[in-house]
Formats: sequence, C-alpha cells, structure tokens
Amino acid sequence: MARIAFILLTHKDPQGVIAQAQRLTETGDFVSIHYDASAKASEFAQLRAALSDNPNVTFARKRLKCGWGEWSLVAATLEALKAAEEDFPRATHFYMLSGDCMPVKTARYAHDFLDAEEADYIESFDFFSSGWIKTGLKEDRLIYRHWFNERTQPKRFYASYRAQQRLKMAREVPADIQMMIGSQWWCLRRRTIEWVLDFIRSRPDVMKFFRTTWIPDETFFQTIVRHVVPEAEIHARTLTFLMFTDYGMPANFYNDHYDLLLSQDYLFARKISPEARELRNRLGALWAQEDVQFAISNEGRALHKFLTGRGRIGRRFAPRFWEAESTLGRERTLFIVACKKWHVAKRLVAELSARDSSIHAMEYVFDEMCELPDLGGIEKTKDKRNRHRRVLMRMLFEHAGSDRMLICLDPSAFDVIRDFTGDKCETRLLEIECSFSDDYLAGHARRVGLAGEETPSDVLAKVLPTIRADMTFERERLRDAGFEHYELMRENGSPEDNARALARALDIPDAVAHELAQLDYLFKD
Repeated sequence: MARIAFILLTHKDPQGVIAQAQRLTETGDFVSIHYDASAKASEFAQLRAALSDNPNVTFARKRLKCGWGEWSLVAATLEALKAAEEDFPRATHFYMLSGDCMPVKTARYAHDFLDAEEADYIESFDFFSSGWIKTGLKEDRLIYRHWFNERTQPKRFYASYRAQQRLKMAREVPADIQMMIGSQWWCLRRRTIEWVLDFIRSRPDVMKFFRTTWIPDETFFQTIVRHVVPEAEIHARTLTFLMFTDYGMPANFYNDHYDLLLSQDYLFARKISPEARELRNRLGALWAQEDVQFAISNEGRALHKFLTGRGRIGRRFAPRFWEAESTLGRERTLFIVACKKWHVAKRLVAELSARDSSIHAMEYVFDEMCELPDLGGIEKTKDKRNRHRRVLMRMLFEHAGSDRMLICLDPSAFDVIRDFTGDKCETRLLEIECSFSDDYLAGHARRVGLAGEETPSDVLAKVLPTIRADMTFERERLRDAGFEHYELMRENGSPEDNARALARALDIPDAVAHELAQLDYLFKD
C-alpha cells in the first residue's frame, strides 16, 4: 500500500503546522518539515517540542531563509526531501505541500489512487513552446543570472538584469536537458526521488545553472524529472487543486467551498483561507475518515472562471483593421435571431424556411460548429469564424446568391451583434425572450461545463442565481443598446404582439408571421 512522505514547506503559524503534521501522520504517513529560517526561533522550538515524540515526523537538517522566486525555495525543498528519503525508508511517494494546503479526500482514497497506477504526478510542459508563462519574464528567467530578489530588491534586480542585457551576457541552457515548466506542487515515487538526487550529485553544472535562474521552483523538478523518468510514466498534472485570479495570485477557498472542493479530481487543495476555520476543521477531520464516497464532477475551474468574470463583461480586443473596413454590402439585409434557448430559435428558423424561401436561414454559425459550405478554411473552427466574422458572412452571402440572410446568435454574443448592427448593410434583430426554470438552468450549467452530473445539489443551488442574473444582464444589455430595427418576441407574449414583432423584424408577410406566432410547440423544453 502507498505510504506518503509529505514535504512540508512552511514559514508561519506553528500551531497550524503542528496540527497538520499530526493529522497527516495519524494514518501511517510521514511528514518532513522545512520551517523558514526567517521565522522566529521560538516558533521553530515550539514545533520541535510538539512533534519530537512523533516517529513519523522529521525536520530538514538545514534551515534556509527563503524568498519568493529565489533558488532558496528549491534548496529548502531539497533539504526536506533528503531528510524524508533518509528517515522514511518505507515511504513510497513524496508529496509537496505548503501550510496553506488541506486534504480534499481521505487518506484511504489517496492511497488507493496512488496504488492504482505506477506514475509520477508533476506538471511538466516545454518551457519555450507551451505558453505556460502568461506575463513577465520568460526566456530571460534562464539566460540571465538573477542574484537579487525582484520583490525585496527591485532596483538591484533590474539594474543587474539590464546590465547583462547591455553587455550581452546571455548564457546557454545546458545542452542535454529540455527545459520544462509547471506547478511546484508535485507527487513523485520513491524511485524517481532517488534518481533526482543521483542526478543532482552527478551534475554540478546543472545545479550551478539553476541556482541563478528566476523562479526555479517552477522549472527545476519539472525539468529533472522529465530528464530521468520515461515520459510514459509521467502524468503532467498536479494532484493539488489550485486556481489563480486574473492578477496571477492564488485564489483562496472559504467555508462555503467544502462540497465544491470534495467533488474535484484532486487529493489536496490550496489555498485555504486562514479565516475559513470551519472549512479547515471539516477538511482536517476528513483525512482520517473511512468509507467516504466521492462524486467527482470536476467543475471547479469553470465555475471559478464564470463567477469571477462577471465584472469584466464588455471588454474586447479591437478588430483587425481589414475587418473593421470590410462590409457585408449596403444592398444586403442580415436578420439576427437572438435567443438563449437554442432549440427555440432553431425551430423558428426551420418553420420560417418552410414558409418563406426568400430568406437564406442558418442556425448558430458563431456559437456551434453547424455545417457550412467549403469557404477556403475560414469555416473550419469556431475561433476562425468569430475572428473573421464579417469576411465569413460576406462569403456566405455570395455562396448563397442571396441578399437576405438570417443567422441565430446567443445573447451573450453581444460583440458580434454590435459589430453587425454597425455594418453598412441593413441589420434587423429579433430577440426571443424565454422563461427559465431552475431545472432548465441546472441543465444549462451542465451543458456549458459549470457543473457535472455529480455536482452536489447545494453547490449547484448556490450558482443558479448567478446564472439567472447573468442571463438577465445579457437581456437588458441588448435592450439598452438602442439597436435600430430591434423587435422583441416573448414566450409569455400574446400571439398578436409576437406576430407583429416577427413581421417587423424578419420583414415577412403578416399571414406568415401569425402562423409562426401561433405554433404551440415553439417554446417547449
């Protein structure tokens, strides 16, 4: 059975560290602690006194003062790792943790998970081609030497950096290793740790190189493990659930995240807010429990992106100049049906096409990969369709040989709608307002990845009001835009009002509009 040696890097809250170590070792696992040398000596003495009688706890032989982005973080990890490898010969896996991490599964689940496959779990992506780094220094992390800390000594950091650039002091990456990058929260097998430590002893040149790289905790183990372990035995993922804000900072979890965290496909989570005492207590008690069943839905990242992104609606990149200058043509008319329930819009389009052949009607050409004619490749992906939307529509007009075309759009595609209503062609917009039950919203959340079939009901219940408010926002935004030739058709509207809206928006005969408005199955779910 798997037995885990946890490599615990901490710098504060000795009582919390003591509780974490006692909890993790209660189930037969091990803990090796590096407590930052910058912390008070009394705190470390408190740790030692409380844990000295626990045979499953050890301490790094050497304590280092650690700084974010520095080699000292890797060096501290290695000190704790060496102590664990030496003191715990029965440990089968070594798992990197911080004091802000808490289990989101039981020890039994974690052991069974690791026993199920002979593999290492570490994010390990090509440094240069993966795009893992989103902002800040990239290649310059490696090719220049970084002796100072950007956060504590910014003037020296950048003065040294710029001086090396001026003097052309860029260096080469060691030729026989492929530089990799990823999260520093890994879980490695004992054999892998032994190979890594052997590599370190045999390659002082590589060690010298990494000591002056910037943020090496995201590259050192990720590179060495990939160098010494066959690729087939590496899962390029972390077993610790963590998310980042738009500013690149780790997101915190709070008391109401308990069910969400348990439903993610991870063993631990980080960061648990220090104020979330109830969450910490519940997760702490979870580790030693038996016979707990976990329904894995894994919607956490999508939910976080959705919920934190509500305040940023309306921002967009400027269109390319050639798109801004293009037009669908003054002589053409584009009809847009905006409806959140796609099946409703599709039914309307099908019924309209059966009654009026003067309008070339399509469905959600920018929201889903509905079939289009061969247009030279621009139609191949949703990304291409949206990026070159005016060009795409102009080509569709030409291919159809028609000057009257109808497409469906989701109300969330406000930028697309605004773009077309600003074109020189005549654009007519019909919004179809639908009613949304909680059951429908729950199904919508599952369809778009905000929830899974196993998402706990209370987690889903908490997100439904946000989804409903989001749909209301999209509806109000359309109406507040003041688009010319805008009409509204309502699920709860009278057939007469809906027929008028259809006739005006789609420029169809009144008789056809009345037939469409009286369809009894149009709005059925």
